[in-house]
Amino acid sequence: MSALAETVAAVRDDLAQRDGLLVAFSGGVDSSVVAALAHDALGDDAVACTAKSETLPAAELDDAVRVADEIGIRHELVEFSELSSPDFVENDEQRCYHCRSMRLGAMFDRARELGIDVVCDGTNASDVGEGHRPGLRAVEELDAYSPLLEHGIEKAQVRAIAREYDLSVADKPSMACLSSRIPTGLDVTEERLSRVEKAERLLRTWGFEQFRVRDHDGLARIEVGEDELATALDPDFVRAARDHIGDCGFDHVTLDLHGYRTGSVSPEDEQQGEDVVADVFGQEYPGGD
Repeated sequence: MSALAETVAAVRDDLAQRDGLLVAFSGGVDSSVVAALAHDALGDDAVACTAKSETLPAAELDDAVRVADEIGIRHELVEFSELSSPDFVENDEQRCYHCRSMRLGAMFDRARELGIDVVCDGTNASDVGEGHRPGLRAVEELDAYSPLLEHGIEKAQVRAIAREYDLSVADKPSMACLSSRIPTGLDVTEERLSRVEKAERLLRTWGFEQFRVRDHDGLARIEVGEDELATALDPDFVRAARDHIGDCGFDHVTLDLHGYRTGSVSPEDEQQGEDVVADVFGQEYPGGD
């Protein structure tokens, strides 16, 4: 038996000791692996739960529903609004803490309704060393259980396990909530979240895989993965970005030549996106209808 197979067996044995558990389920690769392992270990006593709010793109919710069905695990939805919290709307350096606290709080409420004592999340061993991660404090304070972290499973291993389970999200890029596209200090509003979601839906429709649209108070800063940058510099994309992303509600549209970077509007990025260098104005790409 390989080392990874031994680790997977250990996680399954660990989860099987529980009377039942609820998995905080986004449909991303981390929570999908936890859900698959939990379902494997506990069958119908494992439940996946997705929190629906303004910061979750509709496409991500659709993915979560689809992947839960793919795994075969029972799937619950809870709804709440981060925008009801002034602390979250203020969008300071603790925004992710406030968001994660509300999101996990909703999970624990649903777990209690179902008579389940344990809530699991998808935090893995790579997450703890990745810079500014205030959301992890909420995981600790609420005492959610992180089996991937507990067993030292890093991101590359998570994807390997997902492939073993033949999960369609095995190679899915990480997707933080929509509020991560708004620079620290700018209020998180429904208008900003909506136009970011519309713009990113277009990029997905056009075939981009790793991307973000950062909202600098009406200026859209597009980030794409390094291997997709040449496509973003194509004149057809330039015209499409001007005509269609501008129609999402942005005053100006720009392309960041540094490409996709996690946390590029977070407190640790001193430039706060000032490396916006290429206006991409002026069509053969389809619109979002």
